[in-house]
Amino acid sequence: MSDLGLTHVALPVRALAASIAFYAKYANMQVIHRRHGVVWLSDRTRPFAIVLIESAAEIHPLLPIAHLGVGVATRADVDRLCQLAGADGCLLRPAADSGPPVGYWALLRDPDGHTLELAYGQELGLAVDAAPPLA
Repeated sequence: MSDLGLTHVALPVRALAASIAFYAKYANMQVIHRRHGVVWLSDRTRPFAIVLIESAAEIHPLLPIAHLGVGVATRADVDRLCQLAGADGCLLRPAADSGPPVGYWALLRDPDGHTLELAYGQELGLAVDAAPPLA
């Protein structure tokens, strides 16, 4: 069966190894496909991947407000990852509670300057479930 719907986001990176390590540590993702200069990362929760493409060209990173969002299991997970990110020098915005539907969230910067949001309590799944069926 062919994939349907949104399947991936592709990001240019300077060094695959550094980006793989970042997304493994902060987004619980692992390499599911690799070829020269390209990797696909997935958290294996759905058929979706971040495609990292190694590039020597100038990188124009995703910056707030453009970002990748990752849901975590608990507020404590957001806090733990923020503490690690602070120690690693990649915490962009500390955790804050914005209430429903946004939840408890923080922003990190990956090795190439792309922004990763960590969140607990966002109501995206509820919004999808409540939306009327596609015509």
